[in-house]
Amino acid sequence: MSDQHIPVLLQPVIDMATPENGQSSSLLDCTFGRGGHAFALANEFPELRVFAVDQDLQAVEFAKAEYQKEIESGRLQIVHGSFHDLVGLVEKFEGVPNQKFDLILADLGVSSPQLDQADRGFSFQQNGPLDMRMNQNQQLTAAEIVNTWSEDQLRDLFYYVGEVRKPGKVVKAILNARDEKPFRSTLELADLIAQKEGWRKKGWHPATQYFLALRIEVNQELEPLEQALKDMMGLLSENGRLLVITFHSLEDRIVKNVFKASEDLGRRINKKVVQATWEEKKSNPRARSAKLRGFLRQTQEEL
Repeated sequence: MSDQHIPVLLQPVIDMATPENGQSSSLLDCTFGRGGHAFALANEFPELRVFAVDQDLQAVEFAKAEYQKEIESGRLQIVHGSFHDLVGLVEKFEGVPNQKFDLILADLGVSSPQLDQADRGFSFQQNGPLDMRMNQNQQLTAAEIVNTWSEDQLRDLFYYVGEVRKPGKVVKAILNARDEKPFRSTLELADLIAQKEGWRKKGWHPATQYFLALRIEVNQELEPLEQALKDMMGLLSENGRLLVITFHSLEDRIVKNVFKASEDLGRRINKKVVQATWEEKKSNPRARSAKLRGFLRQTQEEL
């Protein structure tokens, strides 16, 4: 596991993933990252085989180098792609009985290495290109949105997705600034936002919600999520468990509603969302907004 990456809500994930018989043989990790959650679960369940998906090419290359022995032994298989295309991607895996999985995990956050590498453009604390692509093969970047979208489009993005109550002042400042020179770097945008918004809350950068909205739009994180969750449920074996970690209220709402509306397939493992303890939030600030929900696929007899 990378020293830079601390998987959030790790113990609750392990607890929620543990079936009544104590055994699971297959895990589909839809957002592998650096493998923190996956191999913590693999250590917990000795027979577990990990089938991993990640749209970040760096994560895939990291896995091939870091987990070479696991790949050679057949305990890990990893493919490049987005979990939005999950049904097609799982066909690339070998040795999955009936293409069904005992555990499916989706951590919808940005991984620590993505945030920590300035050249990925996710961070407002380090200067880098205004990029924010999780999949480096796609075309749309944050710079294109900031430099080409209309005033109404930007206002709606920051208001509805970023949940910024009054983004108008910042949007007008963006339009005026880009007339002089297009935005190219993260700090150019972050500094402008900080100047217009001001520092209202200690430890909370004024650009946080604006950058979050741009990242979600660049990577199309919300629109396909409902269908992706339904696809995940369809890939669960009987008594299989789906665990989803979100970091944004709109994501969490989608997960909650899909789980609630799927009682014909199974039941929610936890009706009350699981969040990080105070101790975890203190040691790992990126766990502050993390929320965990689980779904149990049941047999027809149980339903």
